[in-house]
Amino acid sequence: MAWWQILLLTVYAGLEILDELQIYSSLNTPVGAGMIAGIIMGDLQTGLIIGASMQLMVLGVGTFGGASKIDATTGTVLATAFSTSVKGMSPQTAISSIAVPVAAIMVELDVLARFANTYFSHRVDHLIDQDKINYSAVERNLLYGAIPWALSRAVPVFIALAFGRGLVQTIAKALNGDLMWLGTGLTVAGATLPAVGFAILLRYLPVKKHIAYLILGFTVTTLFSVIFSNIQALGTGVTAANKSFTATFNGLPMLAIAMIGLALAILHYKSIPINKVTAKNVVAPSGNVDSKINDNKGEITDDEL
Repeated sequence: MAWWQILLLTVYAGLEILDELQIYSSLNTPVGAGMIAGIIMGDLQTGLIIGASMQLMVLGVGTFGGASKIDATTGTVLATAFSTSVKGMSPQTAISSIAVPVAAIMVELDVLARFANTYFSHRVDHLIDQDKINYSAVERNLLYGAIPWALSRAVPVFIALAFGRGLVQTIAKALNGDLMWLGTGLTVAGATLPAVGFAILLRYLPVKKHIAYLILGFTVTTLFSVIFSNIQALGTGVTAANKSFTATFNGLPMLAIAMIGLALAILHYKSIPINKVTAKNVVAPSGNVDSKINDNKGEITDDEL
C-alpha cells in the first residue's frame, strides 16, 4: 500500500464524519466509502461489493439524538483497503473479519469524540457569560469542535493502514491455511450479513399493514429474475451456435425493479385521502386513544414516518 493511498484514506476518514454531521452528501455512507476507497486502491469493484454489503447490513440501524451507532463507513474503508492490498483476502472475508469488528469498535471512539467536544462547548458558554462577548472567539471554538470528530476517525484509520498490514497479512495467510474452515465460515457470514440488515429493517417497517406490497414486490422480482435469466441463457446459446447472431441479451436491471417499487409507492401515497384520520387525533369518549385504530405493535406507522 503506497503512502499516498494511506494519506488519502486518512483524510477521507476525517472528512466523512464531518460530512455526516453537517452536509450529508451521501459520500459518507458505506457504499460511498466503498466507492471512494475502491478508486483510491485501484479496485472499484471490490470497494462497491464491500460498501454495498455494509450498506445493506445497516439498513435498519439508526441513531436518535446523541446516541452512537456502529460506524460502518470506517469499517468499509479499512476492509476495502486490506482486501485489495492483501493477497488471499476476499471481500466477504474482509467484511466479516475487518469491517464488522471495526464498525463495532468505532462506537467507543465516537463516544470519546462526543465527550472531548464538550470542552469547546464549555468554552463557548464561558465566553458568552463575559460582559463583553468575543463573537470571533465563539465562532472559532464552534469550529474547533470539528477537530475531535475528525480525529476520532482519521487517527485509527491511519494507525491501522500504516501499521496493521502485517497483522492482516498474517490473518489472511492463516485463514487460507490451517484455519481454512474458519475462513470459509467468515466468507459465508460476510455474504449473509445483508440479510441481517433487511431483517432489522422489516422489523421496524409496517409490514403487517402493507403485506400485499411485500408479496407483490417479492413475486415480481422473482418472476422477472427467472424470465431474464432464461432469456439471457437462451441468447448465449444461440450466439454460440450461430456466430452471425449479434443480438445482446442483458440480465435484469435492478433499476427497473426499483422503479416498479417507486411506482407502487407513488400510487399508494396518492390513494391516501388528504383528511385521513389517524390514531393521534382520534380520542375515545373516555379520553383515551382508540386502540383499534392502530394495533400493529412495534411497527412505525405512516404518520410517524
